[in-house]
Amino acid sequence: MVQRGEGFCALAPGGDLGYGSSMQKTERAGPRGLVIGGTRSGCGKTSVALGLMRALSRRGLAVQAMKAGPDFIDPGHHALATGRPGHNLDDWMCGAKGMRAVFERYAAGADVVVVEGVMGLFDGFSATDEAGSTARLAKLLGLPVLLVADAASMARSAAALVGGYLAFDPDLPFCGVVLNNAGSESHAALLREALAAALPATRLWGVLPRRPELATPSRHLGLLTAEDDIDALTRLDRLADWLEAALDLPALLDTLPPFPPVGGSGGDDPPRRVQGGALAGSGAAPQPPEASYSPRIGVARDRAFCFYYAENLRLLEAAGAGLVPFSPLAEGSLPEGLDGLYLGGGYPELHAGRLAENAAMRRAVRDFCLSGRPVLAECGGFMYLMESVADGEGREHPMAGVFPLRAAMGERFAALGYREVTTREATLLGPAGTVVRGHEFHYSRLVGGSGAVPAVYAMTGRKGVIDVAEGFLAGRTLGSYVHLHFGSNPEAARQFVAACRERAGEEA
Repeated sequence: MVQRGEGFCALAPGGDLGYGSSMQKTERAGPRGLVIGGTRSGCGKTSVALGLMRALSRRGLAVQAMKAGPDFIDPGHHALATGRPGHNLDDWMCGAKGMRAVFERYAAGADVVVVEGVMGLFDGFSATDEAGSTARLAKLLGLPVLLVADAASMARSAAALVGGYLAFDPDLPFCGVVLNNAGSESHAALLREALAAALPATRLWGVLPRRPELATPSRHLGLLTAEDDIDALTRLDRLADWLEAALDLPALLDTLPPFPPVGGSGGDDPPRRVQGGALAGSGAAPQPPEASYSPRIGVARDRAFCFYYAENLRLLEAAGAGLVPFSPLAEGSLPEGLDGLYLGGGYPELHAGRLAENAAMRRAVRDFCLSGRPVLAECGGFMYLMESVADGEGREHPMAGVFPLRAAMGERFAALGYREVTTREATLLGPAGTVVRGHEFHYSRLVGGSGAVPAVYAMTGRKGVIDVAEGFLAGRTLGSYVHLHFGSNPEAARQFVAACRERAGEEA
């Protein structure tokens, strides 16, 4: 089982056998999967996905959870529900081929794959096409959709709502429907009657009673993280109970055919060549270098720093790195023998007081950066390397002081969206012209100007050029608000590891 706050958990071994109506493994071959799609954000999609993951896992099945899009927080809850790391599936950041490669790699060791969608089923980058939507993801992977609809204050109208979703895209397969938020058993009976009359060919797997106390608490940036949610495991079991009481899970799984091979056609990757000869989104992991020395990269991992793409960590290890977790909150010094640092995002603003009080660690990180060893800091990790962070109350807390910058929390998003960065000069990610895609979402903003720090990212979003200073350099420390996904350019991971190895060789 994955414990809250645990940074590096091994993949649990899984069989590739199917299961019969008793949900015990049989001779039927092939993992199966489905996508949990919703009529809108807030319809109960996450609750259904987590309840299903937990219910199947506690029955002894190897469940691989995945999340559509760039979200960091949901995969943490998925990991608690299944005992296996959750993974992101994002065809804009990684390309369709890269996204399918991630799916195939981790689905292969599972009995069941449960993919949680994002937003409403057909919502994506624009109002006119399916790009970036859960529906497109399901079609790329060849998985059926289990549609979750909020039926609060509805009866026959629920059938109209569901019928519209089922008919909207004839190419999208569905395995059935779950209605959520029934106010009473009589309300549930009306909903069943309405769907049976209007959509007799549609399988209604269950009507879930309204249980607002089961919702995962939220805060800015999304759900409360699994590391901070002390009631998460109890809530997951209650979600599983809630789902099992309303749905026939063995029958649902029996309707799912083994999913098709993932390596076929189904969408092209962005036609752009990046430095190092790798096609962005190819999904190909960098080959381990022919070098005897495996550089040690310290990875900040605790309640303040918990936003990492699991694929990023895998690609760093595939490039030959040894990853060493440490806690800027709880430890007074860095692990011995580190050749580089990776400071990911999270919630440093919520723990700014404790981070400031740990002056020994702040000094150790600052000295490490000033030593010239490679450091990659993203969003929350970048904030930690600034002079100070002002929390939501306006209180200013000293940080490591590597960058002569300050961050202040706001009440709304300061930036939100996909990003593509191109380096203007050589960095630890590779030579000038290296292209990496990622995502940016944060409430804090830089205050006091940033002109004194070299900014080496040229950045675009979905709507074109974003003319802001980004990608700040202080020696061999690279800091940015953008969370990069190395799956968009696996060569960037290899370059980072190579920079750490090179620095270690200089000191040898």
